[in-house]
Amino acid sequence: MFSLSLLSTLGHAEDTLPPIKLGMSTALSGPAKEIGEQLAFGSNIYFDKINADSGIDGQNIHLIIADDGYEPKNTVVNTRQFLFSDNIHAIFGSMGTPTAHAIKPLLDRHRVPFLMPFTGADFLHNNSMPNVFNLRASYQDEASEQIDYLVKERQHEKIALMIQADEFGYVVESNLILALEKYGIKPIEVARFKRNSEDVAKALTQLKQSKATAICMVGTYKPLAEFINTGYQQGFTPDYTAVSFASSHELYKRINHPSNIMVTEVVPDPNLCDNAWCVQFNEDIKPYQRKPNRIIFEGYLNAAALVSAAQKCSPPLNNQCLLSKLNALFDEDTDFARLFSEQTGNSDKKIYRSYFKSNQD
Repeated sequence: MFSLSLLSTLGHAEDTLPPIKLGMSTALSGPAKEIGEQLAFGSNIYFDKINADSGIDGQNIHLIIADDGYEPKNTVVNTRQFLFSDNIHAIFGSMGTPTAHAIKPLLDRHRVPFLMPFTGADFLHNNSMPNVFNLRASYQDEASEQIDYLVKERQHEKIALMIQADEFGYVVESNLILALEKYGIKPIEVARFKRNSEDVAKALTQLKQSKATAICMVGTYKPLAEFINTGYQQGFTPDYTAVSFASSHELYKRINHPSNIMVTEVVPDPNLCDNAWCVQFNEDIKPYQRKPNRIIFEGYLNAAALVSAAQKCSPPLNNQCLLSKLNALFDEDTDFARLFSEQTGNSDKKIYRSYFKSNQD
């Protein structure tokens, strides 16, 4: 476990306010580590900027980051450390549906704020967990967009599912099936593969035999890329969709052949966006000499949302005030609202798209 923050002024004066401690359990190792690393990097761009300017009313932000390798048992260990040893204010920006599901009993018992998780899981998008605040859209929103695209725009009827065999896969699969039902369609086949593995050969054989013309894929970038590349080499070239969690940036750079892939996204491409937050992000990332992408941008926006809410609360930060101000964020910051919410209301989250483009033969 380690932390990334600017805390040099702490402990030098009796009236120094304690830091705002945030716990982030994410993948910094294993086959999904690029997602976790980029989320943490994006958040720290903004937090370090705020800390360098005296923090939030004198309270610096201390982001404690723990590696869970995208394995739920590790997330539970990390979360217990956050709660019982680190005395965090909130769990922030944690990554994954199976990992979030594993710590739900701890979240329910301790009522600690669970802020901006990197998942669109249904159980985090209902009123049963008032301590949760989501910026990103739900997987229900993403699934509906994918099926509308495949059925209405691409005219597919033979649609199969390729599903990571865990809570993440189950949640998205359920939403995809519901979205298909609106068109009177059932999946022609459902194949599964193990989390944190690239063992997709059995699933590929199964889906080739199904004669599917389109496949909705649920997983991270490495197994999805392995499936698409191997399928192409075997003459199997259906249309593909995937949810934002896959990380389109990491997926696309691993695709070696011409392929038709659409990924639903929850934030715009910061390289093509003129929203005030996009402009500010592109300025703030320049000193780090890293190319902007959606995952880094989402981590940055998560941090900006937290700071915006915390600045409206009297120090020292109170969690009840923090959650209240977060829930009012879209009403008070129109630029944030334009990024995440449709004009019809805050409950209708905006879905973007990205497409794989290749000139390879």
